[in-house]
Amino acid sequence: MASLELVNSDTHATVRLRPANQGRVPFVRVVLSEFPAAAVACPLLLSKRLDTGAFYVGALIGFKPGECLIDSPDGRPAFSSLEGAREGFFAIDDSIALDRAHDRFASVDGESLFDGEGLPTAPLKAAHAALGRLMASEAATDAFIAKLLSYRLIEPIDVSLTFDDGKKIQLEGLYTVSLDALGELDDAAVLDLLRAGYMQCAYAMVTSLQHITLMARRRNERLASML
Repeated sequence: MASLELVNSDTHATVRLRPANQGRVPFVRVVLSEFPAAAVACPLLLSKRLDTGAFYVGALIGFKPGECLIDSPDGRPAFSSLEGAREGFFAIDDSIALDRAHDRFASVDGESLFDGEGLPTAPLKAAHAALGRLMASEAATDAFIAKLLSYRLIEPIDVSLTFDDGKKIQLEGLYTVSLDALGELDDAAVLDLLRAGYMQCAYAMVTSLQHITLMARRRNERLASML
């Protein structure tokens, strides 16, 4: 369990914040408000929390830790998650806290959390805003997942890939929205999902799966460039 400290200008005047590592975790949690930006850049899938077994939605950034396969032409990630932006920060009631042991925090490199007048700097404001947006959309995301479950629209997906260097990668514990089950819904169910805005989200998840093939191709291209 992380040891959290409420963020304040006195205690954390000398703490510096390193940039978020968006590729640190290959599968990162996303919320409903992120779907439009995420679905056009990477696969959106479901997985289960290890502690509760409850489903959550995540964006697949790479096939292994530290790997980002959703780069845009300028070299930056085509999608930056709120979860990545708030890394190291947590909400406690109406306050923001940090885990000093997290490697985003340093005493030398990085940017200060507070300026000379003790006011929050842009990096701290950005982390705070990302945390707020995550919290604001959590309930809606849980409601979306509950609706998918109620109509039995969630099914496991097998992601098994073989690369040009002979290595095989199999991603386990992932789920998607069943296109067949969507097509079999009755009119009342379709109307229910449409009115809630969930049908668009469900199809966004389905169509986002095309990015898995694109990511695999990008990984092979990187392997070839290293030869």
